[in-house]
Amino acid sequence: MTDYPEIRPAREDELADIGHLISQSFFHLGACAYLVPPEEDRLKVHTDYFGLLTEHANAYGRVDVIDDPSGNGIAATAVWFDYTREAPDPENYEERLAALAGPYLDRFQALDELFAAHHPHDPHWHLAFLAVHPDHQDHGLGGKLMKHTHDELDAAGVPQYLEATNENNVRLYRRSGYVDMDPFEMPLPDGTNFFRMWRKG
Repeated sequence: MTDYPEIRPAREDELADIGHLISQSFFHLGACAYLVPPEEDRLKVHTDYFGLLTEHANAYGRVDVIDDPSGNGIAATAVWFDYTREAPDPENYEERLAALAGPYLDRFQALDELFAAHHPHDPHWHLAFLAVHPDHQDHGLGGKLMKHTHDELDAAGVPQYLEATNENNVRLYRRSGYVDMDPFEMPLPDGTNFFRMWRKG
């Protein structure tokens, strides 16, 4: 059994690399294929996109990581936003999104509109990304990262929210105490669904 280091906060100089890790982990998800259909463009565009949001979460939430025990970068990450307080959009978001998305901008805008229309209004923390590098999956790292923050938020009575990306992830999150919201499904224009889930703190 691999012995992984303890969870720690991400450093500012790691945020771009964390964006790359998320992009690698999410590469084959239906939503990512919708956002950037050509595989030759997908990794780069999503690395920049996830890096932008991870940078923002580092200022208005938290970014936790588990290091690769071999010393080769980061094995897993959880990216959270704190919506118990006011959080502005990332600085120059529209311009930065247009620059990184290029010809796929309309798809990212559709995603933003979908998320904004369905985001809960009650104070909560939002698990935006839970990503494990493909080389480190099936070691329980995602569950360990979630429990780390769940324990703190539960002690403070703060609920948690996420958008699951597929039915396998829905089952994982249900085991961690998340329940289906109403409405549950959030379809992208091509029919690819996200699934809204809530965990009472």
